[in-house]
Amino acid sequence: MACCRKKADGERKSEICESEFSKEDLERKVVLTIGDKAPEFSLQNSDGVSVNLKDFIGKKVVLYFYPKDNTPGCTTEACEFSALYDDFIANDSVIIGISPDSVKSHTNFIAKQNLKHILLSDENKEVSKAYGVYQVRKNYGKEYLGIVRTTFVIDEKGKIAKVYKSVKAKDHAAKVLADLAK
Repeated sequence: MACCRKKADGERKSEICESEFSKEDLERKVVLTIGDKAPEFSLQNSDGVSVNLKDFIGKKVVLYFYPKDNTPGCTTEACEFSALYDDFIANDSVIIGISPDSVKSHTNFIAKQNLKHILLSDENKEVSKAYGVYQVRKNYGKEYLGIVRTTFVIDEKGKIAKVYKSVKAKDHAAKVLADLAK
């Protein structure tokens, strides 16, 4: 969304339009595809402990990005992943959710919803940017920067095995699990 203002230019007025987003923000999108090396990360979990992607070499990682703790869609998605936790473990898979929320927010979200899986805090959004999910979004005509709900399945060698873009929260976890079981 361009932010336009009138500017006096001598006798005549001209309209100057500037984007409130950087060129990088405007161009960011999910470009990771099957076979790409997953970007490495080190983020804090709900206990304040650093968790690294490389810690899970040898296991499949279901890495889902979501916008915000304790919102309806994000709660649905997190609870469905948690409800299927044992089935993911049986498929030698680890579930990790990442959002820009704080460690404290994740701690409260996990306690309130009795979540079983790992949530990581990406407050500076660097990991979300590396995966291409922090993008310009539009809601009710307003543009803003936010997380596009996206899930990556990362194989045992740290490579992208599957990408689910712009997913709907409801029943997403079951779809990911069914694909892993194939």
